[in-house]
Amino acid sequence: MNERSAAPGGLALVESLVNTVDLADGADSLDTEEGRGRLGVTEGELAGARELRESLRAALLAHAGHPPHRTVTPLGELLARAPLYVAVDEGDGSAALAPAADAALLSRVAAAVAEALVAGTWMRLKACEAASCHWAYYDRSPAGRGRWCSMRVCGAREKMRRYRAKGA
Repeated sequence: MNERSAAPGGLALVESLVNTVDLADGADSLDTEEGRGRLGVTEGELAGARELRESLRAALLAHAGHPPHRTVTPLGELLARAPLYVAVDEGDGSAALAPAADAALLSRVAAAVAEALVAGTWMRLKACEAASCHWAYYDRSPAGRGRWCSMRVCGAREKMRRYRAKGA
């Protein structure tokens, strides 16, 4: 679906998680062992991974100025449960939040969000405006006003809808 390059740093994990389901046809890669394996999710963590995915999608829709797609657990509430610690590099003294030793998906996502907040990139990860899509993408546009995951697919469809609506 998405011709854009992956989000930078830890946001690639967030983008990958949100994009595990295709809203147009309902295909969910978390339903497969291979799909779960790519994210390091066990079968027992599946319900939590799906809850986290939809809370992330709601936040990414908000980044793009759109209302949530449905009622979800607030992302802050989920991330508050993530065990993190401050990792300090002995060489240069730099520090970052890191996932706890168990490296559960929730902790890895929380660390990625913290990294993106420090880097100033969190608000550039968005969800496509198209209601049948809501695919996550990293907005690299200079003004940060991207609206669709793909101008050739979702953007073109929306522009055609608007054009047809004017002619009717």
